[in-house]
Amino acid sequence: MSGWVKIAGLGPGSEELVTSQVSAVLAEATDVVGYIPYVARVAERPGLTLHASDNRVEIDRSQHALQMAAEGKRVVVVSSGDPGVFAMAAAVFEALENGPPEWRDIPIDVLPGITAMLAASARAGAPLGHDFCAINLSDNLKPWSLIEKRLRLAAQGDFAMAFYNPRSKSRPEGFVKTLEILREECEPERLILFARAVSRPDEAIRISTLAEATPDMADMQTVVIVGSSLTRVIERNAAPIVYTPRFTEAGDQG
Repeated sequence: MSGWVKIAGLGPGSEELVTSQVSAVLAEATDVVGYIPYVARVAERPGLTLHASDNRVEIDRSQHALQMAAEGKRVVVVSSGDPGVFAMAAAVFEALENGPPEWRDIPIDVLPGITAMLAASARAGAPLGHDFCAINLSDNLKPWSLIEKRLRLAAQGDFAMAFYNPRSKSRPEGFVKTLEILREECEPERLILFARAVSRPDEAIRISTLAEATPDMADMQTVVIVGSSLTRVIERNAAPIVYTPRFTEAGDQG
């Protein structure tokens, strides 16, 4: 079979953060499949067909990519950030598992990218420098009760937390509830980083505390990072640095 599928991460926004591996497969591709704003980041060229589709049709787009590869095309499925983090890699494999048996012979590779949470963490310092978890706050594919359970357990476990899709126009109440849960489980001084449009021209980084945080500080272009109880700020003349130490008081400091 001459066709293949590469599931590629385009990083958080800046072209400088697209890996050379991803750039190389885009140069080889006959077809690129993805959500409209992500496909728009791929330069047009002769011999390349761009297939942009709307949000919430991940399985349809995955099936399309696999079918084209089965027909001998070289297909790149694009995501922002990393394709394995709340993105297209899982959707492609879901389509593969439930698709025709012959699709399982298609060569498929996942090409990592720089995630929004890691780009945001790097901009601020190292708030994810110790144990952390990532939670998608969208309840499109899972019930809010499960999100709440995971939020409470992560807070009780004293993880730093990275939140994807915190607040949209169609579901603004989710982040309101998130802050309420965090205030029940964490101290008011807990640090919160709001990182919007990281690596893009309109990037905005804001450091707050749980007591000061308000829902309107986040939108769908924002990654929210909540520190653990040990996360701290280094104040300086330049931008402050937020980091979480690599050890706890009772842990190994080596």
